[in-house]
Amino acid sequence: MRPSAAWLLLLALPACLAAPARPVYTNHWAVQVLGGPGEAARLASAYGYVNLGQIGNLENYYHFHHSRTIRRSTLSSRGRHSFLRMDPKVKWLQQQEVKRRVKRHVRGDPHLIHFNDPMWSKMWYMHCGDKNNHCRSEMNIPAAWQRGYTGKNVVVTILDDGIETSHPDLVQNYDPQASYDVNDNDCDPSPRYDASNENKHGTRCAGQVAAKANNSNCIVGIAYNARIGGVRMLDGDVTDVVEAKSLGIRPDYIDIYSASWGPDDDGKTVDGPGELAKQAFEYGIKKGRKGLGSIFVWASGNGGREGDYCSCDGYTNSIYTISISSSTDSGLKPWYLEECASTLATTYSSGAFYEQKIVTTDLRHGCTEGHTGTSVSAPIVTGIIALALEANPSLTWRDVQHLIVKTSRPLHLKANDWKTNGAGRKVSHLYGYGLVNAEAIVMEAKKWKTAPTQHVCIGSSDRTPRDIHADQTVRTTTVTNACANHYDQRVVYLEHVIVRVSIEHPRRGDLQINLTSPSGTESQLLARRVFDISNEGFKNWEFMTVHCWGEKAEGEWTLTIQDTPSHMRNPERRGKLKEWSLILYGTAEHPYNTTSSHHSQSRMLEMSTSKMEPSKAAVFQSQMEMVEEEEEYAGPCHPECGNKGCDGPNADQCLNCIHYSLGSVKTGRVCVSSCPSGYFGDNASRRCRRCQKGCETCMGRGRNQCTSCRRGFFHHQETHACVVLCPDGFYADESKGVNCSHIGKPLRLSSRINFSEFSPQNLRRC
Repeated sequence: MRPSAAWLLLLALPACLAAPARPVYTNHWAVQVLGGPGEAARLASAYGYVNLGQIGNLENYYHFHHSRTIRRSTLSSRGRHSFLRMDPKVKWLQQQEVKRRVKRHVRGDPHLIHFNDPMWSKMWYMHCGDKNNHCRSEMNIPAAWQRGYTGKNVVVTILDDGIETSHPDLVQNYDPQASYDVNDNDCDPSPRYDASNENKHGTRCAGQVAAKANNSNCIVGIAYNARIGGVRMLDGDVTDVVEAKSLGIRPDYIDIYSASWGPDDDGKTVDGPGELAKQAFEYGIKKGRKGLGSIFVWASGNGGREGDYCSCDGYTNSIYTISISSSTDSGLKPWYLEECASTLATTYSSGAFYEQKIVTTDLRHGCTEGHTGTSVSAPIVTGIIALALEANPSLTWRDVQHLIVKTSRPLHLKANDWKTNGAGRKVSHLYGYGLVNAEAIVMEAKKWKTAPTQHVCIGSSDRTPRDIHADQTVRTTTVTNACANHYDQRVVYLEHVIVRVSIEHPRRGDLQINLTSPSGTESQLLARRVFDISNEGFKNWEFMTVHCWGEKAEGEWTLTIQDTPSHMRNPERRGKLKEWSLILYGTAEHPYNTTSSHHSQSRMLEMSTSKMEPSKAAVFQSQMEMVEEEEEYAGPCHPECGNKGCDGPNADQCLNCIHYSLGSVKTGRVCVSSCPSGYFGDNASRRCRRCQKGCETCMGRGRNQCTSCRRGFFHHQETHACVVLCPDGFYADESKGVNCSHIGKPLRLSSRINFSEFSPQNLRRC
């Protein structure tokens, strides 16, 4: 073979390998029919279908089955089905495709509480204070029990391969009203038994949530007085209809849906809910729990070994789901863990083969010590949320997410990417906001005031095409006022942020995408995935980050896309950013302003009484204490709290700070170890004070005290100010590490300047 021919063959190989798997079509259809159930029944009969009824709670959408069509085929069916499509009463029709969904198990003092359940002592994640356990930090589940919360009157369902309803540790809490068999279209969610016990997953997850306590059987569920149901939906073809039906089972009755499955964690799949499942999510959020919103908890994924990134999973990447990650007992990253910016928090789970796993209920009335993966973490958080709903049944779906962000803690979880966002909260792509804290959640829930109305703002929409060259970075910025001119859309304080992108690319896995907020918080929306050889790119794919939670929305946002080829590619085939949009979710008012009198007291006492005469201060403090009706907090304080103590376990509940206080009375204050970008540490008052506008870092509040500048400004080397344009006699130099003087004069360097203090990213100087 000639060298030129070999070269062409080599270049063509990735494109051949990237051909997507052919879809598998079933003999089921989703049909949108105008005219109600009667018209749907008439159409089904007229065209030879069986009408299996409305799809969940989706009005005018029906599930049709055609027995004479091949059950599974790589070719879509036409013929008589085309006549149904053309009927004027049919607005939309979709033949159902089989979706690959995998279960997220890994293949391969409160301590005085005692239960007679034989596996209680092996539930190591409940006993982190014991000297024999490696876990150094508590999730404080027994402490929440001691406060009287066990999940009573809360209804949970497990979306999985069924649950063993007769299991002795589940039967007392089993709720048939929270159960359904979508696979066989009946009311019994019991699993299908086989020699390999393949369908054990749902039973294991159910036991974690609501196994009965003190019944001398197996384990103790986290919400051991909650009602537990199951939806059998993974033991058969998983289609959009199947998922929509499962997500929409009795949303006015079921409080929490727990799912420990998703698209393949193979490092090359980009997949998410179909059109019907998306509608089911939205219906649950808007109508579920009588308008408070259904709560969906999702396992973040087990594709770590394959280099997968959970932002390519449209379920964990949704604002409607609570995506939960895992840590080993020693606080290390498990080998299966996926990273992404949509992960909200973390629980303990399994690690390497020699590390502790999770004990729970198993098939055939048994128990297991081998439950693993992020499949463990979603049910743990589901149980903890059930405790919170018992403490406050009026919590909305967004309130629950706020509580998790507010009460989770980094503690001893080890990661190189822990950072403090602009709201003063530490966050990581591995662990979200850290290890969940059941006691703190129920205490906050008890006195929580509903979060302000959610606003949605289209911050920007950029349809300017940009080429993406190999080994180069595309950087695009947008400045938004966060819909300040529209009162019903204005976002001041952020919750979720979505970037919707359309990208063409010859090898999708070579891309890395980052988003930087106005506060300087960087979210990695996508990391390189070496197994992703697809040439399909991204088509209106939504990447979501929670790392900006609590930050101000207004200002400059920067999207960067880096293309780093992992294999030889045709240099003529380059990528293209076709368009991108920034979508901001949040509130116009601060969500914690009126959280409780307890918290307002803790933040006001130190600040207000210090400015009063002693006699008036005593009266003020006495009056505040009379208003306070909550019991005094006696638990551990956050490590950043000072010697005056705290009224809760978090950094925003300190009465004073060891290092610095960030924020204000209006927005809420939080203790931090160091001040974020745009602030400097005032050692006299132990406060983070804002730098002059344009300063990235500074030594004081003055205009001439900047040490580096934000993007778009130049650093004047003589006046130490940040300016938009260099004055006469100076020139703009963006070369790395060079300080410039007057034009034509030699450069003089002072030996007292420590150049290591200047950020290498702020290189624009006069």
